[in-house]
Amino acid sequence: MYIAGEDALRWAHIIAMVYWLGGEWGVFQTSYNITNTKLPLDERRRHMETAYRIDILARSGIILLLPLGITMGFNLGVHPYGGDFLTITWIAAALWLGLCWSAFIYRDTDRGLKLTIWDERIRFILIPALLIVAIMSLVTDGPLTAKWYAAKVLIYALMLVIGLILRFIMRHWVGFFRTLAMGPNEDVERRLSYEVGRARYLAYIYWVGIGTTAFLGATKPF
Repeated sequence: MYIAGEDALRWAHIIAMVYWLGGEWGVFQTSYNITNTKLPLDERRRHMETAYRIDILARSGIILLLPLGITMGFNLGVHPYGGDFLTITWIAAALWLGLCWSAFIYRDTDRGLKLTIWDERIRFILIPALLIVAIMSLVTDGPLTAKWYAAKVLIYALMLVIGLILRFIMRHWVGFFRTLAMGPNEDVERRLSYEVGRARYLAYIYWVGIGTTAFLGATKPF
């Protein structure tokens, strides 16, 4: 069964990919001011707020890529998961997106931190599942019949791993700035700089991975 609106799906997939890639670049650049101790703390907090507002679009793009990619893959005939599976996938993605946005709305509160942790737990389940399916399909005649599609799923899952690490780091920012609001703290400043510096290195790998998934989807080389 072919799912109607393939052009619209392709358009939405491109938009989600753009927000993912562009959003991560925005957070990367903003992080320099977040760790700049020469700036007043309130100014640094404003840059952190900007980073969160940019990042929510990237997070949304990451989530939407999953149901979009599964639907388009079914249309292309590279996997058999249509019908009820697609319906459940879209419902689950909508609920996940709602959780992600709820965590964003309450980001400066304990409630927001708890919601963020639940968002992360979803990835603990999703990432292994995607890795298993992708690797099985690459090394054997698994459920994903096109090797380029299996490779794309594999890289997407690996990017989710990096994204999860980056989520841990951003979640720590809230606690760091709560402590800094009580007065200067060299240990917290050192930890903040260390974590952001590590995140910047991961960001380079992230961009290469995102670009590679886009290349595989556009060219279907094997």
